[in-house]
Amino acid sequence: MSLWKVLATFTFAAAVSFSSHAFAMSQGCSGDCASCHSITLQEASGLLKDIGSVKDVKPAPVRGLYEVTFEQQGQTGVAYLDYGKKHIIAGQVFDLASRQPVGGSAQVARQERKDHLDPATLTPENALVLGNPNGKKKLYVFTDPECPYCAKAHVELKKLADMEPDLTIYIKFFPLKMHPKAYDKSRVILSHNSMELLDKSFAGKPLPPATDKDDKKPIDDTIRFAGANGINSTPTLVLPDGRIQPGFRSAEEMRELLR
Repeated sequence: MSLWKVLATFTFAAAVSFSSHAFAMSQGCSGDCASCHSITLQEASGLLKDIGSVKDVKPAPVRGLYEVTFEQQGQTGVAYLDYGKKHIIAGQVFDLASRQPVGGSAQVARQERKDHLDPATLTPENALVLGNPNGKKKLYVFTDPECPYCAKAHVELKKLADMEPDLTIYIKFFPLKMHPKAYDKSRVILSHNSMELLDKSFAGKPLPPATDKDDKKPIDDTIRFAGANGINSTPTLVLPDGRIQPGFRSAEEMRELLR
């Protein structure tokens, strides 16, 4: 899930509702949108306080929307708020003719899109180990204990570990803000170094509550590393040569990538 997916709690139905609302407004709009619709930075900050820190808000390249720039976990994102201030849309806005992002979404895409990192910067610290702890091949996985796609990927990773006896899989915890319980769950799982607790989390079972003994720094360090290296979704694989591969993949697909 990408940075935009911090907004994924807003459903497709809401987006459809918004699009109908925006169409209706366009039928009666004089063309000078600012004469009827306005929003302040303070108001946008209040509306989106649970998503991130709002840095800027302005009319979007598309009529009927405000473009909101915000920060979350050290990353910069752009989202779009409708003039009714009831719906938020995550993702990039594309010009149909050029097929290119427009507005702030283009700048954020350039800033964040990375497909490779220096594998020497990856360390096995602050990770659970799956597979052969002394394997010659190293695979890093950035996961969120509340991410349903990560739960599916975890099943495939176990299959991959059986297929590749010389593979070490390091599981790094990258809790997304859209999952408010994921941060504390990550702390608990990592501090106990427990694959069993990770399995329970993916199965939707309760975990022990986080305490002061469950260190925040290892999780915070992973969040910062991910942000600095263009990793903004879960699950994300980092292959031995440093290639970044976001998204769910089957065991066979991951095995092919390792070749």
